[in-house]
Amino acid sequence: MPSKLSKVQKHVTKKKGSKINSLHENSRDAKRLRNAGARDDRVARLGAVREKANRQWLERVFFLQDRLPDTLHPLDVEAIQALITEFLKRNDEEIEQLKAERRVGRPPSTRFTMLEQEKKVEGKEYESGFWVPNLRDEETLTRLDGWKGDWISLANLRFLRIDAVGLVKESQFPPRGAS
Repeated sequence: MPSKLSKVQKHVTKKKGSKINSLHENSRDAKRLRNAGARDDRVARLGAVREKANRQWLERVFFLQDRLPDTLHPLDVEAIQALITEFLKRNDEEIEQLKAERRVGRPPSTRFTMLEQEKKVEGKEYESGFWVPNLRDEETLTRLDGWKGDWISLANLRFLRIDAVGLVKESQFPPRGAS
């Protein structure tokens, strides 16, 4: 997508010629250039924040996509719970390694703290209902198998919340708290 700044620069260059660097500080064209630059910065910053917020959900779906069986068939609740448990334990080796590397009396590293916090939050989510694609549905399985990794195409999948006890509830996309 072309930036607003490049469009404004092109328009001002066409209007002023090669004198674009000699604009008066408070002229209309200078203000348009400043506003367009500020808008592009704001859009880029908001996009980065949105990507960071969506990353945890994308990682989860990537993980489950990698563990799909070769022959696609609907999974039962116990198999889905096994996949969720495997997902929750994915960082245990790194946590143990960081714990072993830490010297006595030293504070934990930032990475260790982040991994521990992430594990705790995901554990609580699993107790109340873990958000996963509906692996019990044939159509969702085929769509998940063909998924290319982009956020917007997740809207085509159906989702569930499965808790540690085995209770299954329908959920929606995008995830919002415990639905």
